[in-house]
Amino acid sequence: MNFLQKILTYLVVILIPVFLLMTSVRLLLFPVFTQLEYYRPGFPADPYGFTLQDRQKWSQISVDYLTNAAGIDFLANQKLDENTPLYNERELSHMQDVKNLVQVMLIVWPLIGIFILCVGVVSMRSGWLADFWLAVSRGGWTAVGLIAAILIAVMVSFNALFTGFHRIFFSGDTWLFLYSDSLIRLFPLMFWQDAFILMGAMVLIFGLALGFFGRRQYLHS
Repeated sequence: MNFLQKILTYLVVILIPVFLLMTSVRLLLFPVFTQLEYYRPGFPADPYGFTLQDRQKWSQISVDYLTNAAGIDFLANQKLDENTPLYNERELSHMQDVKNLVQVMLIVWPLIGIFILCVGVVSMRSGWLADFWLAVSRGGWTAVGLIAAILIAVMVSFNALFTGFHRIFFSGDTWLFLYSDSLIRLFPLMFWQDAFILMGAMVLIFGLALGFFGRRQYLHS
């Protein structure tokens, strides 16, 4: 391999875990996870009065906001009753921050996938397809290692992991809320713990699949 080919294969190894992580996040943004999570045995009831139907309704509206093209007015105009907005100003500000992050991911995610596919096509036409598949395999195993560490962190101290995640992506204490705030009532800590575990499980499965498949293709190339 020449220098450029080595750079491309290293990028594939690095980007595959990122792509798999973003893929799992995108899958969690579909309605099925949020709706099924509320039926999970042991999922805490809302002590402030949201029913199951309330949670399903308002959570779906909130997740829709993250992936649609609407501005913050989409959420600001939602009312629990005539005089009570769904979210206060602090919650709206955080949701806008989350949306900004999600929207960047929705742009970067397919671009990474296209880049990896393009490297595969170039490698096939240039005679170094075996090296591409080896990079795919190594990227898959890298994802497995990273996600295993995250899952261990979830089991050891999810609170520390959750706090660390928010301190990386959000400034100050803008992500901290009262237990009586709608965001906490709709998405309590158990919701996020389950989301992290499911995300990790998906990345683990995808990573193992690429690790074994890429190795097999490498040996047969």
